[in-house]
Amino acid sequence: MNKITIETLREKKKNNIPITLLTAYSFPLASIIDSAGIDIILVGDSVANTELGLESTRSVTMPEMLHHTKAVRRGVKRALLVGDMPYESYQLDAFDALDNAKRFIEEAGCDAVKLEWFEKCPEAVDSILKAGIPVMGHIGLTPQTADKIGGFKVQGQDAKKALQLIEQAVLLEGLGIFSIILECVPDILADIITKKLKIPTIGIGAGGSCSGQALVTHDILGLTKGRKAKFVKEYADIYGEIQKAVKSYKLEVEQGIFPSKEYSYTMKEEEAGRLMADNS
Repeated sequence: MNKITIETLREKKKNNIPITLLTAYSFPLASIIDSAGIDIILVGDSVANTELGLESTRSVTMPEMLHHTKAVRRGVKRALLVGDMPYESYQLDAFDALDNAKRFIEEAGCDAVKLEWFEKCPEAVDSILKAGIPVMGHIGLTPQTADKIGGFKVQGQDAKKALQLIEQAVLLEGLGIFSIILECVPDILADIITKKLKIPTIGIGAGGSCSGQALVTHDILGLTKGRKAKFVKEYADIYGEIQKAVKSYKLEVEQGIFPSKEYSYTMKEEEAGRLMADNS
C-alpha cells in the first residue's frame, strides 16, 4: 500500500472516498492499525485517559506525548502520523507553539500536528504553518478547553453558535490547514462545513456527511469500560478477552496445570543423572 500523504487526503475528498482516522499510543497497536490500512493515525492527548489513568487530557505533558509518539512512529509505515499538541504547549505563546510543533516533527517523526481551537488559535496556527509544518485543526467540542465552552456537550446547537463554528472552519482553512476535526456537532452543521470547505473534514460525533471519521481505538476495541459518548461504537470486547485469558492463566498456575512439560525445558538423561548424583 502506498504512503498516505496530505495530497492523498485531498484526492479522497475530491473523489468522495471516506477517510479513516484512529488513535494509537504504542508500537504494537500502531503496527496493527497501520497494517489494516487506516489513513491517519493520531497520537491523541486522549492517552491521558486511555493509557496513563489521568482524568483529564489537560494533564498530559509534552514529554509524555513525545514518548508515546516516538513509539507509535516505529510502528507506522503507511498512515499519515499526526501528533496531538497537549494543553499549554501552544495556547500560551505563538513562539512556544512553534517550538513544540517542531519537536513533534523533528524528535518524534510526525507528518503533521493537530491543534484545538482556542481564543488565539489563528496566531498559533499561522506561526506553525509559516515554518512549513502541516496543521490539522479541531473545532466543536474541544476537550482541552471544555470548561470555557460549557463542558463536554454537543456544540453549535443554536444558529448563532453554529455560525461561529463555520467562521472558525473557514478562517482556519484560509490560513492553510490541511484538514479539520469536527467533534460533537449536529450532523446538519457538519454537512454545511464539509460542503463549504475544500479541505477534508474528519468527524467524531458529527454525523455521516464528513469527509472521514475518527474514533479512539481503545473505545472501538472495548478496552475502556464505563459510560461512553453516544457516537462511540464498540467493534470488539478486547477487555473481556484479555480478562478471560488472565483468569485462565491464574487458574492453571494455581492448579498446577501450567507450565506442563510442553512449556518446560529438558536435560539429557545422562546429564540429569550426573546432576542428581552431585546433589544427592
